[in-house]
Amino acid sequence: MSSTLLNGRIQSTLRQFLDNEASGGIVLMAAALLAISIANSPLEDEYFHALHISIGPLSLQHWINDALMAGFFLLVGLEIKREMLDGQLSSWSRRVLPGAAAAGGMLVPGLVYLFFNWSNMAAHRGWAIPTATDIAFALGVISLFGKRVPASLKIFLAALAIIDDLGAVIIIALFYTAELNLPALAGAGVVIGLLFVFNRSGVKVLWPYLTLGIVLWVLVFTSGIHATLAGVMLALTVPLKLTPGTPENHAESPLHRLEHYLHKPVAFLIVPIFGFVNAGVSLVGVSMPLFAEPLTMGVATGLMLGKLVGVLGTVALLVKLEIADLPASASWGQMTGTAFLCGIGFTMSLFIGLLAFDNPEVQDHVKIGILMGSIVSGILGAIFLTAFGRRRQKT
Repeated sequence: MSSTLLNGRIQSTLRQFLDNEASGGIVLMAAALLAISIANSPLEDEYFHALHISIGPLSLQHWINDALMAGFFLLVGLEIKREMLDGQLSSWSRRVLPGAAAAGGMLVPGLVYLFFNWSNMAAHRGWAIPTATDIAFALGVISLFGKRVPASLKIFLAALAIIDDLGAVIIIALFYTAELNLPALAGAGVVIGLLFVFNRSGVKVLWPYLTLGIVLWVLVFTSGIHATLAGVMLALTVPLKLTPGTPENHAESPLHRLEHYLHKPVAFLIVPIFGFVNAGVSLVGVSMPLFAEPLTMGVATGLMLGKLVGVLGTVALLVKLEIADLPASASWGQMTGTAFLCGIGFTMSLFIGLLAFDNPEVQDHVKIGILMGSIVSGILGAIFLTAFGRRRQKT
């Protein structure tokens, strides 16, 4: 076999992996497992020491969580805007089922968490941790089932996860904002105004938006609002249309181009780095009583049970009231499996957990709860989708 042919096959395999919906979730899972392995190895001290190395005004961990993750939030914002204006969420009829399910899937987990932690006022700050669905993991798992899961159910999950991300962004802005620096906030407002002027003036090249986006990040970071939200603010100003009345050109719009440029770096670099840096938790001395602690149980049960009840219960209610229909060709068993997958709350749940609590020991309890809830939710979701997927094929 010639080296050219071999290299061609290697490149083809790599491209297929990078283009596969499940690949981002696989890489993120590998990064998280590597972090946990290192945190429980002789390299534990070096791992945790490296996270706190100061680079200018911030530690390495804060640069990743506050600056690098702004790219993740920029991509989230672009996806939300595109779906709302030109995609699966572009009409109210398309929004109602995933929108209501996302709302139920955020409300019930928060209530479950508070049920376990009602007597601990300090723990109330973490109520939002189990409310978020990890879009990369959830879509990665469901995509593994191929044609055994109807396309309508994948679209439903994607739409729900996007609305869920929007809800998480709003929660971070409203509940996890420090004291506001009004001059910096005013400066951020001016920059956003300039970005909208670019939008309305028909500026289609990306560099002016990205340049002002860096300035916006600095001002938002200084203002007391979490700096990653600058990514969402920037996304809302990037134009979707090239010229009015030419939908065929949407694929070449600034928004689509930027989304295309960001997709692989975010999926295969930014989010895995975030997972590697933040998933590491030492399990030395961890005993069964820790899993039964209210904080850990609140997070884990909120993801495992809260998401299931919130999502599936809302869908059942809307179908019963004939407000919406079950996604085409989907069974209730498959919908149950999809609702379980919504309990995979890795990336955004970790992010909110780090904002909610500063104490490393408390953060470790949160991480264990997220890992436990996400793993069990993923397994149960896969079991339901496997069982009812096969049954549907046989009928």
